[in-house]
Formats: sequence, C-alpha cells, structure tokens
Amino acid sequence: MPLMFGFGALEKLPWERINDRIERRVLAGKQGMIVWWKVKAGAHAGAHQHPHEQIVWMLKGKMDFRIGDERRSMIAGDVAVIPGDVEHEGFFSEDTEVVDIFAPPREDFLAGGTPSYMRAP
Repeated sequence: MPLMFGFGALEKLPWERINDRIERRVLAGKQGMIVWWKVKAGAHAGAHQHPHEQIVWMLKGKMDFRIGDERRSMIAGDVAVIPGDVEHEGFFSEDTEVVDIFAPPREDFLAGGTPSYMRAP
C-alpha cells in the first residue's frame, strides 16, 4: 500500500480481505494512517500491542474492547485512544464498521501484511 499525497477519493481505495470475517481499507500519509474496517459478528482481534498511538471510532455495530485492564462495550459513536505499547483486544458480537487512526503509520499494514491477531474463531 503506497503512501498518498494530495487529493483522492475514498471509494477508489481498495478493500483488502484479511480473513473470512475481516476486511480493511487503508489510507496513509507520511505521519498518519486511517484504516476502515468491516468486521463480521464473531471475529476477534486478539490481544496485541504496537508502538503506534491508535484512535478508534465506532461507526456501526458493537465491540467488547479491552485497553490494558479496562474493558468496555463500544457502539456507534464511541471513541477510544490507545497509547503506544498498551495491550488491547476486541470481540465483535455484531457486524461492525470501525475506523482506526494510527500515528505513525503502521509499516506492516503498508506492506500488505495480515496481522496475526486478526482471526475468526
């Protein structure tokens, strides 16, 4: 996934299939990245951490989310901020759409890598 500069259109960004329950669309500049996720009920983003700060914005659905030792159910309109290097995970009980914002961009996502923690049971 190349870095983008200047103008573009969201509908022209390709969807990547991560597994049978998870798809993503990635937009990255030099210092930040936005990832749109479509996640089907029953998916699990396993416990993980990364050095990037992450902002989560729930668009639709429901996710039971853990940041460090704190757990919450998140629904459309909810937001969360995850500092770098803090463990977190999510359980999706409904079909969900969520936007993640990362700073700096995740090199593994730019390389088209599939995160090992994104799995379907």
